[in-house]
Amino acid sequence: MVKLVGRRAVYMAATMLAASLFLFLLFELSPQEVVVNALGPYSTAEQRQAWLLANGYNRPASVRYFDWLGHFMTGDWGRSRVLGAPVAHLVWTRLENTAILGFWFFVFLVPLALGLGVLSGMREGSPLDRIISTLCIVSASIPPFASTVLVSAIFVFSLHWLPGTSSMIDGFSYRELVMPVLVLVLYDFGYVARITRAAMSEVMTTAYMRTAMLKGLPHRRIIVRHALRNALIAPFTVLMLHVNWLIAGVIVVEFFFAYKGFGSLILEASLGHDLFLLEACTMVTVAIAVTTQTVADLVYVYLNPRIRFR
Repeated sequence: MVKLVGRRAVYMAATMLAASLFLFLLFELSPQEVVVNALGPYSTAEQRQAWLLANGYNRPASVRYFDWLGHFMTGDWGRSRVLGAPVAHLVWTRLENTAILGFWFFVFLVPLALGLGVLSGMREGSPLDRIISTLCIVSASIPPFASTVLVSAIFVFSLHWLPGTSSMIDGFSYRELVMPVLVLVLYDFGYVARITRAAMSEVMTTAYMRTAMLKGLPHRRIIVRHALRNALIAPFTVLMLHVNWLIAGVIVVEFFFAYKGFGSLILEASLGHDLFLLEACTMVTVAIAVTTQTVADLVYVYLNPRIRFR
């Protein structure tokens, strides 16, 4: 296990380094594009030249890359041209808001999706299985941009139970989290439940499960101690990948409900061509992706004892 962790740490560092190099070549290789993004298209030639000299863009590209990498590793990510604030402050603040949204998303998603998936897989082909499967398919087939309109029409305009926006400007509010969390769970629980159902159905037909049943062991003990551990391998991997999806894939939900999260920050940086903010958001997203993948691999080894890494 120690060797596995060491190899994964090296893999994470190499991935981050490769991503930083690609990002630098994409955004920072041409000084003229950088200065236009920093000062705007209406800046004069004298202003651009002075800015380039002041920020060291007259140096070779290799020197600028290592300098840029050093600044990023120390948290000096520059200043947002569009939002007029330090990039590091913007990123961590918005990331914290998305973490709050993600926490409540998983709090409701995990027991709902895994519970329905296990129940469906235990009774494959039964009326309960068909009802749950139909519900999951319908849920997964409705995209977030459609479900946002649907839940808003019901809970905001018809029943007047919930606020239509979730900007969190006045601080943390559970009422403002209900709508975005509901939309995310409605869209995603069906997919996770179907993955869980498939895994549970496969486990229930294995030889060791039949042996445990023939021995007369209590049904609950068979499910909890023998079936769940193997059935949860695939759903856990899917849930870990959902961390990456939640970070950058909730742009529609955050934008619709005016939620000040990381996804909406990426959208604002893209629309405003905010170079430094885009660079920081990209690197943070890559860091989260490689971290969650490493955690998923380690837990996969724990859940599946048949796998041994030397």
